[in-house]
Amino acid sequence: MTDSLIRSLKDAVVEMKIDETEELCRKCLNAGMKPIKILNECLIPALDIVGGLFRDGDYFLPDVLMSVKAYNNCYSILEPLLKEGDYKSRGTVLLGTVAGDIHEIGKDILLALLQGNGFDVIDLGVDVAPDTFLEKARETNPDIIGMSALLSTTMVCMKEVIDLFTEAGIRDKHKFIVGGSPLSQRFADEIGADGYGEDAQSGVELAKSLMI
Repeated sequence: MTDSLIRSLKDAVVEMKIDETEELCRKCLNAGMKPIKILNECLIPALDIVGGLFRDGDYFLPDVLMSVKAYNNCYSILEPLLKEGDYKSRGTVLLGTVAGDIHEIGKDILLALLQGNGFDVIDLGVDVAPDTFLEKARETNPDIIGMSALLSTTMVCMKEVIDLFTEAGIRDKHKFIVGGSPLSQRFADEIGADGYGEDAQSGVELAKSLMI
C-alpha cells in the first residue's frame, strides 16, 4: 500500500495536481511513512523528473511552477515533522534572484532541493536589490548566500552584492554561490563568489561542500 501511495504522490507532483497532493501526503503519513522517506523517495525524485522534462522542452515554465507549488503543499506539512527530535540543520541559505530579474524557476527548484537535504532556506524572492541581501543577511546571519540570474543584463548585479558586503566589512562571514544559464565558473571567479552551480542539483552539492 505504501509503495502505491508513494507512486501516486510522486505522479501528482509531476502532473501538477495541486489539489490532490496535500491529501495524498497526509495519507502517506497516516499509513506510517516517515516524513524523511516521503521527502527522499517521493518529493525530491518528482522534482528531478520535472527538471528533466523542463530541460528536454516537454514542460514549460508555467508547468514547472505548478509542480513546485504541488511540492510546496506537501513540504509545508512535512517541515515541522522533519525538524522534530534529533534534527540538526546543515546550515542556513539566504536565496534570491538578483535585481532586475523576475525568473524564479531555478531558484525555486534549488530551494526545494536544499530543504530536502537538510538546509534551512530563507527565500527573498525575485528582483532582489543588493541592499536587501545585505539587510537580510545582517538580520539572519546565513552561512551561504545564493544568487540566481537568467538574464545576462542582470548577472552583473551579483558583483554589486558581493562588493556591498565587502564594503560593509562582512564579506568573509558568508559564502556566496551563484547560478543561472548565462553564468559560468569563470564569471563566478571574476566576481569573487565562492562557487558556481550549473544546475539545482550541483548547487546542493556545492552548498554541502561549503559547509564541511
